[in-house]
Amino acid sequence: MKPRMIVFASGKRSGGGSGFESLARSKELDADIVAVVSNHERGGVHERAMQLGIPCIYFAGPYDAEHYQKIVADSGAEWVALSGWLRQVKGLDPQKTFNIHPALLSQFGGKFGGHGMYGNHIHEAVKVALDAGEIAESGFTMQFVTDEIDRGPAFFEKRIPLKQGMSVEEIAKAVNDAEHEWQPRITNMVVHGKIRWDGKDSTTLVVPSAIK
Repeated sequence: MKPRMIVFASGKRSGGGSGFESLARSKELDADIVAVVSNHERGGVHERAMQLGIPCIYFAGPYDAEHYQKIVADSGAEWVALSGWLRQVKGLDPQKTFNIHPALLSQFGGKFGGHGMYGNHIHEAVKVALDAGEIAESGFTMQFVTDEIDRGPAFFEKRIPLKQGMSVEEIAKAVNDAEHEWQPRITNMVVHGKIRWDGKDSTTLVVPSAIK
């Protein structure tokens, strides 16, 4: 029986949700996506879900542990993937919940993570640092999720070289393209236990040497 996974993906009121669709269509992900959750009732994620035949759950809050836990429990999912989910998550199993963050959380001691660092705000901050000559690359990070924003252990980073003069949109596209390439492969390793931790101590994190 395949692992059962629910995806939380905000998308936009019109458009968005390409990461969710990339996961759903990938041949590298050997798992059943039982539902996708969006905070937009008829947005881009809903449209993609309809095309894919995957149930879409509209979640308008409150974004507390009780409501997150109910959505996951009702879906029957074992795993929770956050893919462009723009709300803080609380109360979910940190061993079974993981996120993809469109920046390198290791840069500048986590400057591109934490409160306020979501969506295009991240790429705007990266561009400021790029224009100032502070960085020459961006990328994305995959990590397990705890109740503290962007503080769960990271298990994969993909670095993307940047060029001076790139726009926010160009930075975002470069990162997004890399996410689509790598996210299904790494997600598959998580849901099949090749990447794991005990949910409490980051030193228990197990990551295959081939992707470090």
